[in-house]
Amino acid sequence: AQPSDMTRFHSDDYINFLQYTTPDTQAEYSRQLTRFNVGDDCPVFDGLFEFCQIYTSGSLGGATRLNHKHSDIVINWAGGLHHAKKSEASGFCYVNDCVLGILELLKVHNRVLYIDIDIHHGDGVEEAFLTTNRVMTASFHKFGEFFPGTGDVTDIGVGAGAGYSVNFPMKDGMTDEAYYSVFRPVIKKIMERFAPDAIVLQCGADSLCG
Repeated sequence: AQPSDMTRFHSDDYINFLQYTTPDTQAEYSRQLTRFNVGDDCPVFDGLFEFCQIYTSGSLGGATRLNHKHSDIVINWAGGLHHAKKSEASGFCYVNDCVLGILELLKVHNRVLYIDIDIHHGDGVEEAFLTTNRVMTASFHKFGEFFPGTGDVTDIGVGAGAGYSVNFPMKDGMTDEAYYSVFRPVIKKIMERFAPDAIVLQCGADSLCG
């Protein structure tokens, strides 16, 4: 993935920063480190931009294969960095490959459903599509004194996107049976009402458990 692919969602100055900052030069970018939230949870390391290029290419390439009907299902084992914002890194996420993959799918598909079962709320993806009715986001996550602190059940989208953000906040103690009992009917109703043309599933390296 090239910088021009990433700036379909991310700001030019943010991607430029990711491209040129290194552990040796980061002291020169102290103001940008703060501005772009790069530091503690999202450190600068050797090969940072190449890392972003590789995992982003997986999602973009997969979406392109779906668009051209070369595949029915694609998997990006390195992808799913759902916290990254337009001009900000967050929660170990630098470039939001989920958003970029969905934007690619929207070139061909009228409606895309994004399902997030990571233990953390899929805030970056929800925020990116908060005002559109072409993308529905559905996030099942731990909530309450837990990163990123968003994803309340009352957060449903804005403007044309009102009703197209679905959040199912959960507490500790979730079992397989309980999870299944809420996940299946919620997704079933979403499939019936929204009728997506394509689905993006972010499984998370740390999906919810008891």
